[in-house]
Amino acid sequence: MYNQIDSNKRRTWALIIIFVAAVLGLGWFVGYYFDYGYGALAAAAVISLVMTLFSYYGGDRLALWSAKARPAGKTDNPYVYNLVENLCITAGLPAPKVYIIPEEAINAFAAGRDPQHASIAVTVGAINKLENEELEGVIAHELSHIKNYDIRLMTVVIVLVGMISLLADFFFRGSLFGLGRKNDNNNSGRSWLMIVGVILIILSPIIAKLIQLAVSRRREYLADASGVLLTRYPEGLARALEKIAADPAVLANASAATAHLYIANPFKGSGKFLARAFSTHPPVEDRIKKLRGMA
Repeated sequence: MYNQIDSNKRRTWALIIIFVAAVLGLGWFVGYYFDYGYGALAAAAVISLVMTLFSYYGGDRLALWSAKARPAGKTDNPYVYNLVENLCITAGLPAPKVYIIPEEAINAFAAGRDPQHASIAVTVGAINKLENEELEGVIAHELSHIKNYDIRLMTVVIVLVGMISLLADFFFRGSLFGLGRKNDNNNSGRSWLMIVGVILIILSPIIAKLIQLAVSRRREYLADASGVLLTRYPEGLARALEKIAADPAVLANASAATAHLYIANPFKGSGKFLARAFSTHPPVEDRIKKLRGMA
């Protein structure tokens, strides 16, 4: 379990470093191409940050509203509330607000910018179809997202994605108006630099999205391992994931904007390469295999 946690943390931060390097490289190229220095990069950073502040402070409420989740106090659903409370004591976390999603699909998600402002939502299907140890594994997984500050990390990633998108858009619009250096055609070295830079600018939004999804998948593996550290019973979460994969019900109110929050892909994506590459979650089979290999 500890090896899995350390490995996932290293890989996540490696992806973040690559992401930051890509943003700086693209910012330098756009500034060089239009002879703006670092102004384009600074402008993209400010705009992306402002656009992300709303999702950072209000994204949890929006996710709960879109899922049609309703609050559940201790008297409303003592079974779920007590599971959450007991696991929070074990993890040393303040108890999050508990919500119930009125859907028969087996799923759950956590939201909130930090442990003091967090919520956890569980579907009716998960409560009815999972055994005690299985539901405990699901809740432990979601609490691990809160403890690991995954929402905050993904907010940083979204800022980086926004910066790359804005830089690419700025480049395309500037090129349409004929802006850019005019004297570089006389220098073959600079011309090749321009060609490479243009290709990277075109591909950058796709690459950024793939890195974002890769970070999201690494955080799922980390939450699996951290959740097992809470329950000390990897088989519970493994069996829950098996039931989620086999469950024919789908979430009616899930959206692409909130899909990464759930414990499993709410859209039941296929196993094809492209579907996996653009999925917010790693393959369930791989997660189960890793869980059963923990000791």
